[in-house]
Amino acid sequence: MPITVRRHLGKLVAGAAIAVTGTAVMVGVTLPGSAGAADGVGTDKGGSAVGAAGKAGTGLQPGTRPGTVQAPAREGEKGFGRDPLTDAELARVRALALGPAAKSAKAQNATGGSGPQWLTTDLAEQRPEDVRKATAPRRAQISAYDYKTDALTTYTVDLDTGKVESSDVQHGVQPPIVRDEAVQAARLMIGSPAGEGLRKDYQDATGKKLTRPEQLALKNALIYRVGAENPGPEAVRQCGTHRCVRLFLKVKNGPWIDVRSLVVDLSARTVHKL
Repeated sequence: MPITVRRHLGKLVAGAAIAVTGTAVMVGVTLPGSAGAADGVGTDKGGSAVGAAGKAGTGLQPGTRPGTVQAPAREGEKGFGRDPLTDAELARVRALALGPAAKSAKAQNATGGSGPQWLTTDLAEQRPEDVRKATAPRRAQISAYDYKTDALTTYTVDLDTGKVESSDVQHGVQPPIVRDEAVQAARLMIGSPAGEGLRKDYQDATGKKLTRPEQLALKNALIYRVGAENPGPEAVRQCGTHRCVRLFLKVKNGPWIDVRSLVVDLSARTVHKL
């Protein structure tokens, strides 16, 4: 039976995920973790288990006993060609692109700390002149957000030379929220006067006080922006220029808590009710 608290903002909702309306863009952020899809195993007509690759003859290696877990292949320091970035390359790219900026007091991350907020690192697209080369340079692109200037910077790094080849700065561009930002948004919401309903409903559901994001299952985050079709109240008119977010969360192993009417302005570190 659904549990409903009619008192204020934080309505507990049992059952399916909450539908989303409006002009905000949904992004898939699962925090602090979500159940992954289990590897499926089918059965043939005889009832024996058949893995996805079993019928192609690429199942267990000769001499391997059923049920044996094989160790993954060791990852090298560097990838080749269009291989995904290795862990070592990811760390190197972040150090090369964000190292100097992190030492600057001018840039700020989502928590207000020194240095820009890292967002994503990806293998860069090949340039036309490199397509036919046998050993084309491997380049990576890393994006970071500076909360002090509300600027998104995309760096291009040559993985072979270690050179930061270019940086592109944009304002008014709001890529999807990443984990650290969503956790910070939840922390601000919990500590804000506007989050009173959230705190009360969590205590109603668990009998405990809500004091930190780790007590919640944060399922999704929305970039929230205002515009001609969605003017919003005066308090959130900067959203779009500022980095603003709405959260979809629930009690861990419990009901959803409806906080769709709350917007967290991460740039201003404020929480507003729509």
